[in-house]
Amino acid sequence: MSDTDSSSPQPNDVPMREPTDAPRRKPTVAIVFGGRSSEHAVSCATAAGVMQAIDRDVYDVLPIGIAKDGRWVLESGDTGALELSPGHVPEVDGSGAGVMMPQSTTERSLSILEPGEPPRALAEVDVVFPLLHGPFGEDGTIQGLLELADIRYVGSGVLASAVMMDKHYMKVVFAGHGLPIGPYVVITDREWQRDPVASMDAVASLDWPVFVKPARGGSSMGITKVHGPEGLRAAVEVARKYDPKVVVEAGIIGREIECGVLEGRDGAPPRASEVGEIRVVRGHEFYDYEAKYLAEADIELSCPAKVPAHVADEIRRIAVAAFEAAGCEGLARVDCFYTEHGDVILNEINTMPGFTQLSMFPMVWAASGLDYSQLIDELIQLALARRTGLR
Repeated sequence: MSDTDSSSPQPNDVPMREPTDAPRRKPTVAIVFGGRSSEHAVSCATAAGVMQAIDRDVYDVLPIGIAKDGRWVLESGDTGALELSPGHVPEVDGSGAGVMMPQSTTERSLSILEPGEPPRALAEVDVVFPLLHGPFGEDGTIQGLLELADIRYVGSGVLASAVMMDKHYMKVVFAGHGLPIGPYVVITDREWQRDPVASMDAVASLDWPVFVKPARGGSSMGITKVHGPEGLRAAVEVARKYDPKVVVEAGIIGREIECGVLEGRDGAPPRASEVGEIRVVRGHEFYDYEAKYLAEADIELSCPAKVPAHVADEIRRIAVAAFEAAGCEGLARVDCFYTEHGDVILNEINTMPGFTQLSMFPMVWAASGLDYSQLIDELIQLALARRTGLR
């Protein structure tokens, strides 16, 4: 619908219009987590943090888990069971009552599915917070499902989510917009099956060490740092367990600096946060999965990062430029390298970054004056204000 039609009543306007003598209904937020990707447990931990911090005086919360087989179920909201720790890996077991999304643009209610019973309405949903990481969630798939039903949701749309999930096409977009990226090589499934030697020879054009990564993965799963040709084949095979498409990046000597970006309100430009730094202090060659989630004592997160003011400004500029080049909405975390030569190189963008209270994205916004609960509220309000359909 064009802007000229925006004054016409819409069936999914939020908040809903109610009689003046009726109490105003709190918006209902469906928090969706788990999913089919290898980052299932990380998604559960993210949901635990958000459900603990969301303002229940402002929002009604509906916890919905997606089991590893893809089944959608109503969860209890027990945040303790969802936390990720060295002794506990959380999982949506799929045993709860099934949940079905609205099947048309005129419906707002989720439905409960139980064996031997007809579907029954659960609750009207005003906005979905899809706390899914990795394929089958962060990559535009759930965004497409929600678009089909005209349901508002937190975060980027189908295209930005899909393209930014794929490190290959992410780099193509960034290079096309003149943003600074490092050297890399892509190994597709077809190329590897046809001639793995040729694929490995192509990697030889990069300087060692290199990082071998699943193209469409996150949380550092399946990533190997390779110091020479002898370790390359095994590293590619490890990455291929997570994704048949592999990206090999030249190692860049420098500091890892991250910046959060939030969508602007009412057409204003995106906002960049303070910058933060991740430093591995012991036990790991790089910021791998174990360092991120299971061995917090081995890393240091500093915010604001101790970099010159002009460097912080340049990182913020690149972060906003990457956000806009990708067509992101809502939020993103942008990761850069600050090299020993003083250059800033764009590494990647995460359209649904780690979102526990101790994750870098909430930390950089807390350092910018927006605490965890306020950040959650801001993201929900951005989603509620966004129109549905093409935009």
